[in-house]
Amino acid sequence: MKSSTTRLDRFISQHSAFSMADVRLLIAQGRILLDNLTARSINEPVSKFTRVELDGVCLRNAQSVYLALHKPAGVVSATKDSKHPTVLDLLQHPQKGELHIAGRLDFNTTGLVLLTNDGKWSRTLSSPDARVAKVYEVRVARPLTGEYVTAFNAGIYFAHESITTLPAQLEILSEYRCRLSLVEGKYHQVKRMFGYFDNKVLSLHRVSVGPVFLGELQPGASRHLTALELAQTAYK
Repeated sequence: MKSSTTRLDRFISQHSAFSMADVRLLIAQGRILLDNLTARSINEPVSKFTRVELDGVCLRNAQSVYLALHKPAGVVSATKDSKHPTVLDLLQHPQKGELHIAGRLDFNTTGLVLLTNDGKWSRTLSSPDARVAKVYEVRVARPLTGEYVTAFNAGIYFAHESITTLPAQLEILSEYRCRLSLVEGKYHQVKRMFGYFDNKVLSLHRVSVGPVFLGELQPGASRHLTALELAQTAYK
């Protein structure tokens, strides 16, 4: 896999008239700043979002972006689509062309979608090993019973792939409504889990991903993640 960082001496040689051999002297003279701090070693990593200054000139200052968006029904979780509006079409952010989706939702599923230009962050958050809980509010066609709670917690077997889902937490809110928390995201997983009971999902709405909650965000609106949310979803 291609590294997401570059060594400082290599970065300076690629973005200035100085060679890699010159960088030790530049560091000794205090002429290189990384994120506003004086560089100390040629081996310091430079990432996509590291601010690099040489003699007061900024060589890189890409800004990381982390957004929460309330996806309405009928919007595609994609960056481009020839037939339907996409989540990017809902944004007014100046860097929206750089963003990608961390955890897609189906066409008619509503709720929280996360967008970023930080690939490492989104891969970490989406990894099955991270066990990040995704919480949904679900409305179904047939009455719910305690049997669902037991089965979802034990895991549902999908014969086509010959796999069993990881334990999921189901809270029955009313006869036809429930809240479901799961830590994986297999293809149409929620609908297929309820399909095990021959029960059709009528509506599906994601309310949170890990520590990030939709809250009062209105359909089509977006916001930046808070410092606390970013700290709680930082690389492990």
